Order: sequence, then structure tokens, then C-alpha cells
Amino acid sequence: MTPISRRGVLLGAAALPLAGTALARPALAQTRYPVRPLQLICPWGAGGGTDATARIVASLLERELGQPVNVVNRTGGSGVVGHAAINASNPDGYTIGIITVEITMMHWQGLTPLTYADYTPLGLVNRDAPGVQVSASAPYKDIKALAEAIKAAPPGKLKASGTGQGGIWHLALVGWLQAMGLKPDHVRWVPSNGAAPGMQDLVAGGIDIVPCSIPEARAMLDAGRARSLAIMAPQRDPLFPDIPTLKESLGVEYQTAVWRGIGGPPKLPAEIAAKLTAALEKVAKSEQYAEFMKSRGFGMDWADGAGFGKVMAETDKAMGEAMRAAGLAKS
Repeated sequence: MTPISRRGVLLGAAALPLAGTALARPALAQTRYPVRPLQLICPWGAGGGTDATARIVASLLERELGQPVNVVNRTGGSGVVGHAAINASNPDGYTIGIITVEITMMHWQGLTPLTYADYTPLGLVNRDAPGVQVSASAPYKDIKALAEAIKAAPPGKLKASGTGQGGIWHLALVGWLQAMGLKPDHVRWVPSNGAAPGMQDLVAGGIDIVPCSIPEARAMLDAGRARSLAIMAPQRDPLFPDIPTLKESLGVEYQTAVWRGIGGPPKLPAEIAAKLTAALEKVAKSEQYAEFMKSRGFGMDWADGAGFGKVMAETDKAMGEAMRAAGLAKS
């Protein structure tokens, strides 16, 4: 062997450990994820229920992941802007978001082509079923009395509110009316900017029914100005145990809910998704999370990525059926 060729062999051999180290870096980085702060996108404004949920989840995720998790509010377009930002983010695990029930509604309304299938579901962290609220001065003492009054009233005489036309609480009413064998518009929907103004109109006597989550109605309920007659859930809410379900009080098989979950963009690597789901499960089952959600009256409901995906698919189907029945579907 010539001196030159021997030197080449020696240099090549010396380079092998370096090459091996370089090749190992991606794998090492992968096992160490996360190595820098994460961003959690919230499609809704600061101060609301989704924002509050996003912030408690983010603060507890920091403890589990060992990195800061910063909540960024990306509002606009009735939730479209924020959900689109989650979908369009880099699938590296450093941008995730809180996905809300509206993702199963917006595409039916023609607001966006995005559907629940355009995300990597990581975990369901909250679910709240709507209650059926009436004014404390209303003659209906239970849900049976209200149901009988609805059936006896001419179409459009009774009015309900709590969100915009085609919003989640409007569709909850549509589903309940259909379950009772009535037309979707038998009770006239009066659009509002949310449950809070809807409840104000209720106690003022302007409308008859507000089908919204019990936490949203809680202030009026606690003040004795409104009553919740039933909940559209499979079982009673442990935070409000005196409110019966539609099934047990009317024999009506109907349930729906708003929910919030954490998801990422499509094509999120399986190992990163698994780590995030494991961390989220610890968050959702922690005492701190339970205390926070209980203090707000928010329902707790945990499901892993696969379970959250199933919830989204089932809700999407139900929302499509309700919107078509109400003449609101555009897709």
C-alpha cells in the first residue's frame, strides 16, 4: 500500500465515528422531543371558555413536557382562522391547537373546506352537554310540561335563542325537536351573539327557551332567575346532579354536546403524537385540572387520539344531518 493510499484509509477510518454521530443526531433529537417551546393555537378569543381551557392545559403540559407551551389566540371567521392555522402548521410537534366542535359544522356551512379529518387528534379534554333552560317565572316546572307546551303550540309561537343561526345550540334544539317528531322550525330560533345575551333575553321575557351548556347558564341559575329542566346527555352531570336527562324524563333518545380537544396538523409523526397524547392524559387526569374545570362548571371527558377522532366523526355526521334538516347545509 502506498503512503498516500494508507493516509486515505486512515482519514476514512477516522471519519467513520463522526459520520455515525451525524447519522444518530435525528434519532437522538427524536427521542428527546421536545427540545424547545411549543405553541398551542386557540381559535377563539381571550377570556372565553375555550381560551381558559387552552391555558390550563398549556400550563399543565409544560410540567409534563419540560418545555414552555405558549397559547396564541388566532381568532376570526367564526373559528375558521385558528383552525386553519392549526392545520397549516409544520407537523413537527411544536405547534398544536385546541380544536372545538365547530370544526364539524363549518364545512357544512360552506365556511371552509377543512373537516375533522384534516387533523391529527391527540386527546379530548372537555365535553359539555346543553341543558334546556327556561325563565324562573315560566309555568313549566319540568321538561314534560315544556315538551307538551311545545307540541301544543302553533309552529313559531315559542322562541329560543343562545347562539347564531346554525350555531351549536340552534342545532341542539333542531335535534331535540326532530327526536320528538316535530319539524326543525317548530320553535322559532332568534339569533344572538351567544348564550349570555340569550339568557338575558330569557329572564327578560323576550324568548322562551335557551338550550345552552349549563356552565353558560350558571349565573342565572344560581341567581334563581332561570331553571334548567333537562340535559341532552347520556347521563346526569355530576356537577349538576339534580338535572335529569331527556331520556329519563321524556324517554327521548337524543344527546349532543360541545367539546374541546387537542390536535395537531396532518402527518404528525406517530411517536410525537404518542408522546403528546400520554402527556395530555396525565394533564386531563390531574387534580389541578379537575379543580380548575370544576370551578368553572366545565365537564371533564378524556379520550385518547383514537377516541377523540371517533367523537369528531360522530359529531360531524350528526351536525350534517341537523343542518340539512334545518336547511342550513351548503355542502
